[in-house]
Amino acid sequence: MSTYRAFEVTGARKFELVEREVREPPLGHVRLRVEACGVCHTDVVAVEGMRPDPSSPVVPGHEVVGVIDAVGPGVTTWRVGERVGVGFLGGQCGVCDFCRRGDFVNCADQPQTGTDVDGGYAESMVARASGLVRIPEGIDSIDAAPLLCAGLTVFSALRQIECVPGALVAVQGIGGLGHLGVQYANKLGFRVAAIARGMGKAELAKRLGAEHYIDSSAEDAGAQLQKLGGAAAVVATAASGASMSPLVSGLAPRGRMVVVGAAADPVQVQTTDLIFGTRTVTGSLTGSSIDNEDSLRFAKARDVRPMTEVMPLAQAPQAYERMMSGEARFRIVLNMAV
Repeated sequence: MSTYRAFEVTGARKFELVEREVREPPLGHVRLRVEACGVCHTDVVAVEGMRPDPSSPVVPGHEVVGVIDAVGPGVTTWRVGERVGVGFLGGQCGVCDFCRRGDFVNCADQPQTGTDVDGGYAESMVARASGLVRIPEGIDSIDAAPLLCAGLTVFSALRQIECVPGALVAVQGIGGLGHLGVQYANKLGFRVAAIARGMGKAELAKRLGAEHYIDSSAEDAGAQLQKLGGAAAVVATAASGASMSPLVSGLAPRGRMVVVGAAADPVQVQTTDLIFGTRTVTGSLTGSSIDNEDSLRFAKARDVRPMTEVMPLAQAPQAYERMMSGEARFRIVLNMAV
């Protein structure tokens, strides 16, 4: 294959299907034959023109699964034919101060896949080798793709909370992140309270592993958590600071709210809710490539699976629009084979 199809974006939502020449991977990189790519809300940075130079075309997509078909100079631990993934964080540099301290997530020279380097809305992609993730046998590429970002995001947040098995953990928002968060929390041994607006997702939340369901449109979610004894942790996935704010009061002493849903409005917190009870509000940024492998192995072993809608690459603009509409249940994946 000397050429491949890719969707470039410029400006705001200006998609263009182009034919590109296949290129050889440079030093420290590999080339993938893309099999699947998830459509994630973070794609808005590229698609809506939020980059420093939106006039420069970029290929969106950072939940990428593919097979290595070329290895660049200096790459010694990856082989042609291996099935791998690439997430939002495209690989640490290994030499900045954060990397030298082992804090790869906060690497100062790390590409953001599909935002400042080309991503997976394409049949071929070049990726930094340090960002590659081994995909376990037994997880197909369609299921693996959303786990590389959405799955890793909630899994990493849950690993931060330092709760004992059986503790009450709340997952706010039963959407693209939250439907996976409920599953991970349940499989990690926590009692799960799902929080969402309305009763439309109550039955689904219970099927996914929630023991309790709180309708935040009808009752004070923080007060309801306190009636359950207080949450040791809340994983806040809904993209609304206003909906997160009341949850801090629902934390048990030394409880932690981990924010993973990127919202335009701020989280507002009463200082007394933090001080009396020694509570914490913190953020969590996805995870490193090896964290991603931990997440995938756990998902395979405990049967954590995304709910997906599959669309062909040719319908990438429509897939993005459907994701943005909030109607998808719950992750959309582009399948390059159709």
